[in-house]
Amino acid sequence: MKYYLLLSLFYLLHPLTSHAWGFFGHRQINRMAVFTLPPEMIGFYKYYIVYITENATNPDNRRYVVEGEAPRHFIDADVYDKYYGGKGQAILQLPRYWKQAVERFSEDTLMAYGIVPWHIEKMKRQLVQAFKIRDSKAILRISTDLAHYIADANVPLHTTENYNGQLSNQNGIHGFWESRLPELFAKEYNFFVGQAQLIDNTQLYAWEAVIQAHAALDSVLHYEKELTQKFGEKKYAFEQRNGQTIRTYSRDFSTAYHKILAGQVERQMRKAIKMVGDLWYTAWIEAGSPEIFTLTNEETLKKEIEDTEEEKKQWQQAPLIPGRPHETTSQECCCNDENILQKYQAYYLKRKEENNE
Repeated sequence: MKYYLLLSLFYLLHPLTSHAWGFFGHRQINRMAVFTLPPEMIGFYKYYIVYITENATNPDNRRYVVEGEAPRHFIDADVYDKYYGGKGQAILQLPRYWKQAVERFSEDTLMAYGIVPWHIEKMKRQLVQAFKIRDSKAILRISTDLAHYIADANVPLHTTENYNGQLSNQNGIHGFWESRLPELFAKEYNFFVGQAQLIDNTQLYAWEAVIQAHAALDSVLHYEKELTQKFGEKKYAFEQRNGQTIRTYSRDFSTAYHKILAGQVERQMRKAIKMVGDLWYTAWIEAGSPEIFTLTNEETLKKEIEDTEEEKKQWQQAPLIPGRPHETTSQECCCNDENILQKYQAYYLKRKEENNE
């Protein structure tokens, strides 16, 4: 079909890089969420499933060049603990709604430490409007991006200032947990999560996801450190990837870590898939359940591919926006490079000075 030919040609010419859950993880979450939808919706989403799958990492691809994009992917909840009586309290007490959060901390502060739960709600409202006016291009693009932010909100290391283990001498754990483990073990996972459901309060639903992800953080960090002491130098191995030899977490270490986490990565991916379907469905219901299958056509696909191609050219030409240290260096596992550690130290010193600590 022309539909698949267009997509195949486009993605051969414009390969995407992987970040966050990793290329594989984000693709799986976006794709499997389609199969949670009711008959009235699934026709539209299945028609565009290749686009929705292949563009799952677009928000990551633009986070270094679009101002304000990076904070949409995380929330450093523990930064706020000092305002709420100690460790683990902020995640339970932070203002759930954007207006109240801005009044309490200011927009600049919120942007500095991440806004993912609030941004999910903003994107859901945009999707409602796209459904109301039956704008197929907007429905497609917003659905794809919204799924990415939902997936990020379900990652424990997206809820902490210690996002890459840099504060606990576990540098590289970010990519290990959300990229290496799914790539190795996802073939064992069950990604069928049932039917999408209507959510009464999607803002609180986003916060529930962040709270649950944050609750898993101690296990993520503790077990990795415990196994590091046990494995020693056998923690790492060399593998061939894309014609290069890279140092990465060994399969034995990865297997032991995956086992001790007792299905944690699979659970978080399943939660993300279900949540994506739930919010797509809820947005459609809130828009009045419009008929959308007749919005499927090759012209929409062709125009969206052309627009995406042009955007990617702009991203490549735009100056980079400084990000957090691990986001501007290789995401491969084990960066013990002194320059990387110096970047971390400089970054956190600057943050402390800005907060008068």
